[in-house]
Amino acid sequence: MKTRRVTYRIYPNKAQFDQLHWARKMHCDLYNAAMANRRTQYKRFGHSVNYLEQQNCLPEFKKVWIEYAELGSHTLQATLKRVDFAYKRFFQGLGKYPKFKAKRRYSGWTYPDQAGWKALSNGKNGYLELRDLGLKIQMRGQARTWGTPTTCTIFFRNGKWYASITVQCNPIRQTGTGSIGIDLGCKDAVTLSTGEKIAKPDFIKEGHKKVKVVSKRLRRKRPPNRNKKVKGSRRWKKEQKRISELQGKISRQREDWLHKTTSEIVSGNSLIGGEQLNVKGMTRKANKGKRKKQKAGLNRSILDVGFGIVGDLLSYKSAEAGGFYVESPTRTLKPTQRCAKCWELTPKTLSDRVHICSNPDCKHVEDRDVNAAQVNEIWARGLERTSLDAELPSSTDCGSMKQLGAQKRQKQRLQRSKSL
Repeated sequence: MKTRRVTYRIYPNKAQFDQLHWARKMHCDLYNAAMANRRTQYKRFGHSVNYLEQQNCLPEFKKVWIEYAELGSHTLQATLKRVDFAYKRFFQGLGKYPKFKAKRRYSGWTYPDQAGWKALSNGKNGYLELRDLGLKIQMRGQARTWGTPTTCTIFFRNGKWYASITVQCNPIRQTGTGSIGIDLGCKDAVTLSTGEKIAKPDFIKEGHKKVKVVSKRLRRKRPPNRNKKVKGSRRWKKEQKRISELQGKISRQREDWLHKTTSEIVSGNSLIGGEQLNVKGMTRKANKGKRKKQKAGLNRSILDVGFGIVGDLLSYKSAEAGGFYVESPTRTLKPTQRCAKCWELTPKTLSDRVHICSNPDCKHVEDRDVNAAQVNEIWARGLERTSLDAELPSSTDCGSMKQLGAQKRQKQRLQRSKSL
């Protein structure tokens, strides 16, 4: 059984809409109260408060703040768990020091188990019951594979309410017997080792143009200023809402395009070779200089294509289909500079769009991106060949095919760890 997440849009009526906003405000206040408790205890008494201590204080807390008696205990514990998770990320060096959250920036709350909610659906549309709030809300959406619901997260975004449900299921996909390599770029989003190129969709550029026009109108309106106690004008709020709607549409279109593209690649190939990319480092802001705007444009192009999402999508979809997605070590392999025929390195600059091998015995000429995709495929097939050669002896003392399969998977993991 695997865990998959399905997001539905929910359609509350006016009374339910107000009730959901009230619950969101209560969870936001609890989050800030837990944050203040941790800060105060450490600054005044040098005591580090942990999650269990705050969880045990919930019954007494609900006696003082009787409004929280209506909310489910498990949802309140999940909110305290968010605070604990934020501090753990900070101490591990994975995030900044946690801050208090404003209501407008607090998305929602979570039901960590099946107590307090129920999904009345078979995967397509249906109703959502929130028992602690006494609500039954219509929801629309469709799950590719439905199973047993486990958790539910209610969140508010761009004026709309959503329910994100995790289900335990057995997803199944169809795949082919071929192998392919891919190379990601800004001009052509995805380049395949077969020579096919998938261009960046037009809706991204068109959407950015619309956002730019509305942003220009927004700058002419009176913005809010908390220091001067000035509220944003009604027209400023209207334009800000319009920008959020446009950006949300671009995000949904890009996500839909990425899912369709990766599903098509997986449907025809059981072995896919990609490359490891440090997207966070690639999209880092430029230092002060003349080329700061050019770097900002490059960062936007990288994020528009979704460099950091493609690998994750191909990985889990290949696993569902029984295939493999293998990422080559970019820094050591250097797919952009390596020749797919003779494996020699030929240094190139970003302006060199054609690969011309520097080896006089090879002189292979190929498109730069296609050659890089072919290098990734060859490297992935080399790992496949190595794992197969390691399993050639057929005589074994295993008592069952289950043990044989476990040994096979263990050998594959060892080969991958050695190659990385």
